[in-house]
Amino acid sequence: MLRTLLARLAPLALAMACAHCGGGDGAGTSDQTGDVAAAPPGSPVPIPPLGDTPLDGGDAGALEPHDAATPSYDASSWMGALPDSDSLTALTIPGTHESCARHEPVPGTAQCQTLSLAEQLAAGVRYFDVRCRHFNDTFQIHHGPIFQQMTFDEVLAATGAFMKAHPTETILMSVKEEYTASGNTRTFEQTFDAYVKKAPSSWSLGTAVPALSDARGKIVLVRRFAATGPKGIDATKWADKATFTVDGPPRLRVQDEYEVSDNAAKWTAITALFGEALRGDAATLYLDYTSGYAPLLLGVPSIGDVSNSINPKLQAYFSDPAHGKGRYGVLAMDFVDATRAGLVLKKNF
Repeated sequence: MLRTLLARLAPLALAMACAHCGGGDGAGTSDQTGDVAAAPPGSPVPIPPLGDTPLDGGDAGALEPHDAATPSYDASSWMGALPDSDSLTALTIPGTHESCARHEPVPGTAQCQTLSLAEQLAAGVRYFDVRCRHFNDTFQIHHGPIFQQMTFDEVLAATGAFMKAHPTETILMSVKEEYTASGNTRTFEQTFDAYVKKAPSSWSLGTAVPALSDARGKIVLVRRFAATGPKGIDATKWADKATFTVDGPPRLRVQDEYEVSDNAAKWTAITALFGEALRGDAATLYLDYTSGYAPLLLGVPSIGDVSNSINPKLQAYFSDPAHGKGRYGVLAMDFVDATRAGLVLKKNF
């Protein structure tokens, strides 16, 4: 029985390990030297209605008390309490890795979130990592070979509804091609452009990191796919399993050491980038992927082995008064909840 199970898991493990969390063309400046069919698990999960009600998991959505030094804000509209002149590079932004990955055929191998996009937005998340399979001239949301029971139209419907209700906010959205393309008559970029044409005013496609005044009510593209010309913040020189720099412009500093054999080393990499963000150049965008997986037998990934160690550390770190207001960068987290997102965004105030 065990031998049969391992034999069935091996191809899936290989595909998930190859396309799991990061993955790029290796062109960034690093600080470190198949095709698997999978039936969509389960039925589509409906997007719940949007609202300003705090979510389970703490009081992160509650209105913060107002005083002369701290503006009032809540998790669903916290960017509205910040000055228009603030650049997105100056902020501490809660985000999610594999933001739509809520389905998996084998526990621990593909799911990275429990909250829907609507719930993440209401909790204060403003960075989304969206992985799109190019299929029949449309985008289906995947994590590696695993279809996530969601389309890019549904992603844009959720974000669009939220932005309409909360026009002071902005979303940083990383868009990356995932898994095997099939049945297409045009390029990935052309299909992306077709989505943009449905609501062009909803997008910020400039190559610089904008100030809030230019980004409110818009999706700021962090582009991880090839393009024929300037389009969004260029993150195509994404190194694999590394902490690295994309010189740009704009300059990106990224920690995405997603294959984790030692949780203590991963935590050191995460906090090292916090330190860089607090002290670093004001024009640099810091992207800190707190996510990862532990490779088990036959390379089967275990996401929980990492998140169960790292997430409590994040909770303690941002609860500690010693880590006060400041720029810690963008945190792309697995299994975000309202409490942790609220602790992160509070560092802007």
